[in-house]
Amino acid sequence: MESELKVPTMAELSAAGQQPEVLFWVGCAGSFDDRAKRITKAFVKILNRAKVSFAVLGTEESCSGDPAKRAGNEFLFQMQAVSNIEVLNAYEIKKVVTACPHCFNTMRNEYPDLGGKYEVMHHTQFLGQLVEEGKITLEGGKFKGKRITYHDPCYLGRANNVYEAPRDLIKKLDAELVEMKNCKKKGLCCGAGGAQMFKEPERGDKDVNIERTEQALETKPDIIAAACPFCNTMMTDGIKNKEKEAIITVQDIAELIANAEEL
Repeated sequence: MESELKVPTMAELSAAGQQPEVLFWVGCAGSFDDRAKRITKAFVKILNRAKVSFAVLGTEESCSGDPAKRAGNEFLFQMQAVSNIEVLNAYEIKKVVTACPHCFNTMRNEYPDLGGKYEVMHHTQFLGQLVEEGKITLEGGKFKGKRITYHDPCYLGRANNVYEAPRDLIKKLDAELVEMKNCKKKGLCCGAGGAQMFKEPERGDKDVNIERTEQALETKPDIIAAACPFCNTMMTDGIKNKEKEAIITVQDIAELIANAEEL
């Protein structure tokens, strides 16, 4: 399967005198976390199928700096950001697509102040564009009639007002979109934001991801759709805590589309 994935690097294309249409910013989770790697592969599969001209930075990509900034280490954030901006500007990158809302938010809203001005898109926005342009077609396939509830990532939804792009894609799968009581502007965090992903939660009555998972389960879903690797991890942990992993899956929007297209 992996041998089918064509993933050109910017260094390779640059050496050949080529410039891709978009840079796919993979992010730390998408590069190193085993579960998130599956999201990366699903998105690359779609890009290849849609014949999108893209490249990744590969070993030249570093952390966007989001965890450092959210944890209060502005100095480390600026070091990481400026280093990335120098690489991106050297390759004359104009358009960046990422499957991580944390990278999306940081590069879209905070990199411009440090000299990094790019058109930054979340992968759900880009996938929606590909559907509109007819480069990918969604027939629903095995998701037809499935109950799917969608969890809004904080840095995609409330921070950047991207609510409809992922929902439109779910609807195009002929699935039944069922909303949680806390959704869109009233969405509840999965518990990983603000660099909380990398530490144990403070003592309390209930972990945030358990509360959010319970809200998802109230909708009686077949699938919980996510659009962020951190949210995916937290909701998956919640499903395991409730011992529902045999009947409910947590999937990224890119995985849903890649799987629907295979049929």
